[in-house]
Amino acid sequence: MQVTNKLTPFFENLNFDRSDNTMVVNFGPQHPSAHGQMRLILELDGELIVKSDPNIGYLHRGIEKMAENMTYNEFLPTTDRLDYIASTSNNYAYALSVERLIGLEVPRRAQVIRTMLLEINRIISHLFFLATHALDVGAMSVFLYAFREREYAMDLMEDYCGARLTHSAVRIGGVPLDLPEGWLESLAIFIAKLPEEVKTYEDLLTENRIWKMRLDDIGVITPEEALSWGCTGIMARGSGIKYDIRKEEPYELYSELDFDIPISDRCDSYGRYVLHMEEMRQSAKILEQLIPMYAQTEPKLMAHSPQYISAPKEEIMTQNYALMQHFVLVTQGMRPPVGEVYAPTESPKGELGFYIKSEGTPYAYRLKCRAPSFFHAGYLQKLLVGTYLADAVTIIGNTNIVFGEIDR
Repeated sequence: MQVTNKLTPFFENLNFDRSDNTMVVNFGPQHPSAHGQMRLILELDGELIVKSDPNIGYLHRGIEKMAENMTYNEFLPTTDRLDYIASTSNNYAYALSVERLIGLEVPRRAQVIRTMLLEINRIISHLFFLATHALDVGAMSVFLYAFREREYAMDLMEDYCGARLTHSAVRIGGVPLDLPEGWLESLAIFIAKLPEEVKTYEDLLTENRIWKMRLDDIGVITPEEALSWGCTGIMARGSGIKYDIRKEEPYELYSELDFDIPISDRCDSYGRYVLHMEEMRQSAKILEQLIPMYAQTEPKLMAHSPQYISAPKEEIMTQNYALMQHFVLVTQGMRPPVGEVYAPTESPKGELGFYIKSEGTPYAYRLKCRAPSFFHAGYLQKLLVGTYLADAVTIIGNTNIVFGEIDR
C-alpha cells in the first residue's frame, strides 16, 4: 500500500540533479571562525571553493555618520569601537587627523607616552591574532600561552588609563594622564620577557608539521594582487612589499627610533604568521628605546592652544578666563578652520586613517575612516577561490580582520 500525503506531488516534481554539480553553503554570519558578523556565501565543487561572496553589514552602527553629529572631542571615545582589539590605534589615528586639521604641536612627553601605548597596543593585537588563529587551525595550547602574555600587556594599559579593552587613552592635543609610579619598571619587565615567550610560541608552531601543512602555500597573495586590492600592513609586507607608514610617513617619535620592518617573499599564510612574530620583537625593541626618552622630557601632557584645547585643571580651578574657555569648549565644541585632511597611521592590521572635511563648525562636515580590514575582507572574494573549505578558516583567520572597523 502506497502512503501519500499532501506533500507527495511536491516531492515528485522536485529535480535534485544539477548540471554544474556545485553546492552553495553559508559560512556565517554566526560562525565562530568568521571573526565577526560576516556572511560568506561559498559555492563548492566537492570541498573546492569555486566562488566566494563576502557579505557585510550585519554589525553596521553608522559610526561615520555619528561623527558628523558629535563634536570632535565627543566622538573620540567612539573610535574605540572600531578595531576593538587595538583601541588606542583608533584613538590616535583620529586625534592625529584633528591635530593636523587645526595645526597643533603635541608636547614631547605626550609623544613618548603615545608611542609607548601604540606599541603595547600592537603587541596586544598580535597576541590576539596568534591565539585565535592558532585555535582556528587546531593548536589549542598556543591560545592559552598567548592570552597569558596579553593579560600582562592589558594590565599595563589598565594601570595607565583604567580600561583593558576600550582605552580612550589619547586626547586631541596630547594625553590625559602621566605615567603612574612604577609603570615604566613594569613595562621594562614585560618587554624583557616577551622575546622569550615569542620564542616559546615559535617552538610550538614554526616547525610543527601540521601547522606548516595548514599554512604553507595557503592564501597566496602576489605583490600585484596585494597592491591591486589595497592590502596594507602585514598583508602587503607578507608579499614582499616593504611599506610601513611608520617609516614612509613618520609620526610621533618613529623617525628617531631604530627598528626594522620585517618582510617576507613567501606570499602565503605561513609568511604572514612569521611577520607577526617578528613584529612583536620589533615592538619590544621600540619600547626599550622609549623608556630612557621619557625621563628626558618636561612634564607637559597637552598642547597649549586655548582656542581648541582646555587649559590644565589647575588653571581651570584658579583662573576665571580658563574656566570660561573650558565651559565653551565642552558645551559648544572647538571650531577648526575650513579645510580637509587625511592622516594615515600604521595600525596593527594595516593603514588606518581618517579623512575629515571641516566647514568651520563644531561638527565635521564629512568624516571617513580608511580601515584596513575593509579591504582585506573584500579580497576574500578572490583569495578563497581555488582553495578548500577547510582552508577558508585558515585564510580568514590569517587576514586578521575585525568587523568593528568594517561595519562602521
